[in-house]
Amino acid sequence: MEEKKNLLTREGLMKYEEELHELKLVKRKEISQKIKEAREQGDLSENAEYDAAKDEQRDVEARIEELEKLLKNVEVVDVEQIDGKVTKAAFGCTVKLLDKEMKEELVYTIKGASEADCLNGSISNESPLGRAIIGSKKGETIAVEAPVGIIKYKIIDIWMEG
Repeated sequence: MEEKKNLLTREGLMKYEEELHELKLVKRKEISQKIKEAREQGDLSENAEYDAAKDEQRDVEARIEELEKLLKNVEVVDVEQIDGKVTKAAFGCTVKLLDKEMKEELVYTIKGASEADCLNGSISNESPLGRAIIGSKKGETIAVEAPVGIIKYKIIDIWMEG
């Protein structure tokens, strides 16, 4: 069975590659130095600095493994190549919505699950709202099933950043 592709924007790919590079080349050396210094203090059984450094090493190695797995099966969606005149919402688009019940305007950029951060204005293309938005046109009303019931949004505008 083929693994699911991790959709990323070019910006997201660069962010993850930089983080991986930083962890491998800088953080690993820093932690190695901390472990070396803690070992030089003698008895490791009651050495809090050694334990803390080993915990940090474990966390960094886990994050490196997570990033490598993510990047191994990545598909970059080139947002820049899509014409600025967007007729339908797609991956990478920014969408202005009107919550019809709350009369509140919301702006979200549709990104891959690993890049999504709803508190900072980006939602996953796999989320219920992201799935409802994709393929919709300016002026349409979409309905999203939520724990509180059906929420209706009107699509006010769609555009590409950059």
